[in-house]
Amino acid sequence: MGERTRTARDFLGAIQIPADALYGVNTARARENFAFSGRVLGDEPAYLRAFAFIKKACAEANRSAGILPNEIAEAIAAACDELVAGKHREHFVVDMLEGTGGTATNMNVNEVLASRAAAILGGLPGDYERVHPNDHVNLSQSTNDVVPSAIKLACHEMLAELATVLRGLRDEFLRKAAEYADLMRLGRTCLQDAQPMMLGQAFGGYASLVERLEAKLLLLRSELTELPLGGTAIGTGLGSPDRFRNSVLDKLSEHTEVAWRAPQDNFDAMQNVDCFARLSGELKTCALSLAKIGSDFIILSSGPSGGLGELQLPPLQAGSSIMPGKVNPVQPMALCQASMVVAGNDTAVAMAAQQGQLEVNHYEPLIASSLFSSLRLMTSEIRLFSEKCVAGLRADAPQTMSNLTLSSAVSTAVVPRIGYERTAQIVRRARDAGVPFSEMAISEGVVSAAEMEALLAQATSGHVDRMVSPKGP
Repeated sequence: MGERTRTARDFLGAIQIPADALYGVNTARARENFAFSGRVLGDEPAYLRAFAFIKKACAEANRSAGILPNEIAEAIAAACDELVAGKHREHFVVDMLEGTGGTATNMNVNEVLASRAAAILGGLPGDYERVHPNDHVNLSQSTNDVVPSAIKLACHEMLAELATVLRGLRDEFLRKAAEYADLMRLGRTCLQDAQPMMLGQAFGGYASLVERLEAKLLLLRSELTELPLGGTAIGTGLGSPDRFRNSVLDKLSEHTEVAWRAPQDNFDAMQNVDCFARLSGELKTCALSLAKIGSDFIILSSGPSGGLGELQLPPLQAGSSIMPGKVNPVQPMALCQASMVVAGNDTAVAMAAQQGQLEVNHYEPLIASSLFSSLRLMTSEIRLFSEKCVAGLRADAPQTMSNLTLSSAVSTAVVPRIGYERTAQIVRRARDAGVPFSEMAISEGVVSAAEMEALLAQATSGHVDRMVSPKGP
């Protein structure tokens, strides 16, 4: 026997859908037309919660305005609470990249909530005589004000989790900064030996970067609290009662414990998605900045015999199917790959923002999908990088000191004492003789071993007194 179905109809005709499906004809048509990305509305729990909070607030505002019966408003609100609790996700089947500009997404939500509300009132799925997706659930709304508002709510929620994992990463870097505050290392520029520094200083720099990235994202998060709800289709508010906007924002703020506010200009809020483009750009900046750290770890852990070998990353898995014992820097590489995806997502968002036309941007499904992908990817990978890589890494102190002492980079510590030209001459003589610079400088009587140690300590402290004696013996 085949699957039991029921008939759903719209102005285009009839379509068969599963008998127990909570969605209706609009969702069914979208499912047939746009099943191509492999990711559906039900895969985005933060987005679903956002819709549920909005639909509940709208139902209560409509009840307060006297245009929605109390029992229907309560049933819709109860159905929304079920979505917030994570129920019925299997009925949200519209593709995240559906091509209706968000209408199919909004109607998937409306139809599921209508069916659940009808069931709460004693009806069956699709019993629109009791609760109608458009006339009741979508009352005083349009896809054009609901969808961008839901995207903002979802991003606002997901950014909080991303900020938490960024703080965790910052704290791990700070712990490493303290642990290796006294370990001298070779600083490099252009992948060439440069100057001595402390390993802890490098980790402190990473921590400062992560803290700044978090602060920038939280600033943009605060700007997401401006919602176009009440603007309906193009910003005029046609189809909504007087004072609906203030009422629905008050209800939404109460349910989410976030102070949502109206935009300065209703039409601007409907026409433009620059807030999403800025957020996507900042996510890309964050991702690529962290990828630079991942790249640093790949270089510093290279070897162990044929590379720098200064960092020992936690061995997580075999690095080769043919080379026994090889262990790769898998978490730093994963972080770099994730950043590339985020950069690609940002390109998509930028193009979608530019392609908006007249009173609304009909590429918001792509914007939503790309932003959620970046937020989810970054949150997951940063957590893994922090827990599985940074927390357990160790410095190979002997190798780190060997790389420094064998390098001519220590010569920079002597420049304030004897000048650039004289120091450069000693560097050349040391290279020709195949000995470290410090050994050559000490053997020539330029500095004593104790003075060299003191000069290196002074060079890494960031405070160097110039006492140049340009003429050598």
